[in-house]
Amino acid sequence: MQNPAEIENLYKQYVINLADLAHDGIITVELALLHELNLLDDADQIKDDPEDLTQYFHVIESPEKVTLFNEQFLVWIVPKTEQETPVTYVLIALNDENKPSLEVVFTTAGVYNTPRYVLKVLQYYLLDMLETEATLTAIEKNQ
Repeated sequence: MQNPAEIENLYKQYVINLADLAHDGIITVELALLHELNLLDDADQIKDDPEDLTQYFHVIESPEKVTLFNEQFLVWIVPKTEQETPVTYVLIALNDENKPSLEVVFTTAGVYNTPRYVLKVLQYYLLDMLETEATLTAIEKNQ
């Protein structure tokens, strides 16, 4: 799915049913999660790797959100204010030609609501999803 209008419609469908569609619920980024994902050790170091997966996205900016998309993923980064606290929601979907599927939703708030943490966690989940897809493909080939 590369059509911006279709991507926007999909986003609206996801947001309406977010609680039901998020497989693991809405993951809250906090200290324990960052430790679990091993993202604290180099959280202050943004790597400028030319092969970095997160550099290969088309970007659509609107007042409501930033949409990133490529052939593999659809990502929506949505800043909001909840009870006077800035919060960022990130929705990640696999961009399957037949039917994109929402895979991960996470939110950041407080000291974790910075571009550094949002992008580190986003990159972690994108790489994790790629590894999972590669494993599933390998299993399917062996059967």
